[in-house]
Amino acid sequence: MTKLSFIEQGLRVLDIERQALFDIKQYVDDNFHQACQLMYDCSGRIIIIGMGKSGHIGHKIAATLASTGSPAFFVHPGEASHGDLGMITKNDVVMLISNSGETSEVLNIIPVLKRLGAKIISMTGNTQSTMATLANVHVCIKVEKEACSLGLAPTASTTATLAMGDAMAVALLEARGFTADDFALSHPGGSLGKRLLLTLKDVMHSGVNTPIITTSQTIKDALIEMTAKGLGMTAIVDDNQQLAGLFTDGDLRRILEQRVDIHTTSIDAVMTKSCTTATQDMLAAQALNIMEHKRINGLIIINEHNQPIGALNMQDLLKAGVL
Repeated sequence: MTKLSFIEQGLRVLDIERQALFDIKQYVDDNFHQACQLMYDCSGRIIIIGMGKSGHIGHKIAATLASTGSPAFFVHPGEASHGDLGMITKNDVVMLISNSGETSEVLNIIPVLKRLGAKIISMTGNTQSTMATLANVHVCIKVEKEACSLGLAPTASTTATLAMGDAMAVALLEARGFTADDFALSHPGGSLGKRLLLTLKDVMHSGVNTPIITTSQTIKDALIEMTAKGLGMTAIVDDNQQLAGLFTDGDLRRILEQRVDIHTTSIDAVMTKSCTTATQDMLAAQALNIMEHKRINGLIIINEHNQPIGALNMQDLLKAGVL
């Protein structure tokens, strides 16, 4: 096959799948509404069941529901017949996925689901299928044809199923008033979770790792402290341990141009007295915004008594995944 043929086939597949997505818009109808309402009213969990490729799509739909405020998990129909039906209760809503609507492994467990009293939603490509007629609500995912030239490999049908599952998950998300903060709680390891949950207390250098010298010390002492702590700055405190100023690498470059004697000059003569600070409860993302806005590379963290208790720089936020 030539390079041109590969491109032609790829474009043909995308055209077919795009048409499939357009065609299933007609099925976002009253049945779709009823299915979403069942899941919204569910006091238990949403159980997704599917076989083969439908099962793979079911895994993803379950994951999307769970991460957007609708507790859900996937159960394999084969495992369900051998004990996993014990995970399903009368308070649950079960979504059965099958393009044909006649998958035997799924049909075999429907009588048990009905006996349990669980509500059933089916997603199939055949409104007259057994699965469609036995469900409490049926959502159609019929596509005109598969993208596979043989018409055998699930392609357009699985794309349509996945998209319909996404449509349900997002509709439920909106109905529940699910927020970015809620999303972060279920994604603490992701970049959004870190931006919305991580505070400066989680990332700052504290205790003996906080760069601090007193106003009575010299520029040389400041350089020694900055080198030892490796943050490119040091806090300057007065006799009450309150923050009096800040000295940074930038300050050092400026005074060297003025030929100031670093061995004898007191740090309080060259420090920046008005400096930007933060508290340990501030979100790391908020601190990042402050640093970017003010074009600074570090922050001193203070307590309620204006005493330095920590410090951080842009590199710390980068390592924490906030950037």
